Amino acid sequence: MAYLRSENEKLEIDYSAEEIWTVIPPAVETLQWKIQEKDETNYRLKIKTKGAFLSYGSMLIVEIVSVDERKCRMTITGETPVTTITAMADFGRTRDRIDSFIEAIVKAIETKKKSTEPTQESASV
Repeated sequence: MAYLRSENEKLEIDYSAEEIWTVIPPAVETLQWKIQEKDETNYRLKIKTKGAFLSYGSMLIVEIVSVDERKCRMTITGETPVTTITAMADFGRTRDRIDSFIEAIVKAIETKKKSTEPTQESASV
């Protein structure tokens, strides 16, 4: 018998919704996952993660809502199909995948920030 194991994470981020939206594709690419559905108008997407030994891949549903010009809220819902056989081996993987996604976004933001900072040479000119 199979069922879905769900996990939720809600974050308030000190970046605009547009800034977060632009770093998600490179973050997903570094994790080697796939974006399956993308709604650019409403900042919603579905991401399919990779499976592992004795576990299925998860589906992450990401929604971003603007709070103001410099802040947004991001909700991540992770759903993983499990069976009675995979339930023990899969325990906690949905949470791990959500955490990996958040870490990838943070790294993508840092990379983007470094690439847009002026260098010492151009700052002194």
